[in-house]
Amino acid sequence: MINLSTYAGVKSILEQHGLKARKSLGQNFLTDPHVRQKIIRAANLTRSDCVLEIGPGIGGLTQALAAEAGHVLAVEIDKGLAAVLQDIFMTNTEIAHSSNVEIVHSDILDYDIAGHLSRFAEQGMRHKVVANLPYYVTTPIVMHLLENFSCNEKGGIDSITVMVQREVAERMVSSPGNAAYGALSLAVQYHADVSIAAYVPPNCFFPRPKVGSAVVHMDILPQPRVNAPRKELFAIIRAGFGQRRKTLVNALFSAELYPLSKAQIGDIISECGFAKNAAHLRGEELTLVEWARLLEALEREGMPL
Repeated sequence: MINLSTYAGVKSILEQHGLKARKSLGQNFLTDPHVRQKIIRAANLTRSDCVLEIGPGIGGLTQALAAEAGHVLAVEIDKGLAAVLQDIFMTNTEIAHSSNVEIVHSDILDYDIAGHLSRFAEQGMRHKVVANLPYYVTTPIVMHLLENFSCNEKGGIDSITVMVQREVAERMVSSPGNAAYGALSLAVQYHADVSIAAYVPPNCFFPRPKVGSAVVHMDILPQPRVNAPRKELFAIIRAGFGQRRKTLVNALFSAELYPLSKAQIGDIISECGFAKNAAHLRGEELTLVEWARLLEALEREGMPL
């Protein structure tokens, strides 16, 4: 059986079907089986898991997922690759035929994920996302999953394991005081415990990307990390990080989220008891818990506009 995550396997499938990697869709096919195994280990799969794979490409990761999980739903936006995947996993026993793989041609942002989760929740299966994500759409996809399907109640996603651009991975796991720390760090950590499982150099892909990659694993929390309304919380977080050169007082005042003067906002920040003087404090110095404390104080003192 052809290993679809080796350079020879990738070239063979592409030549056999007359395909080329499409730059417009961010297609870079994994050609290192050792990296594939690191992804599988990070995802911690069992036969009780139903895996949602996003952007399977020619099926290199799909092949390994099928060997470990109970069911794999592979959602591919490229119509040509979706047809190739159908051939590989539905009919071609010499390559990677597998009865527990389901191929769907769709944009994941348009796909009925809720329906998929409900269908397999009825069978008592856990839901995990595993993917080598296109770099150009990483953040929209991750946030779509976290904001809409991250509840660990019946039918929710249990974990997300994805290959992303290294820079994005480091932003996801970053903490206050680091240059990479920002709204994405807080958004991911609001929903999950997140860690980097592996770093992956460009030479592990065909064609080679210009930047390094990393495998990020997120264990979804049963409840958000802080008891604060997400919409209002991230409104002030985005304001705080929108103009990083500004102090937090100036950034919030400029955002005009609350009918408060600059002096009033400064007083509210001071009353929160943060370590640094309000006049010099910047958004990147606050933890998620501190942002939630600030939101509570702002909501109490000044009704939002």
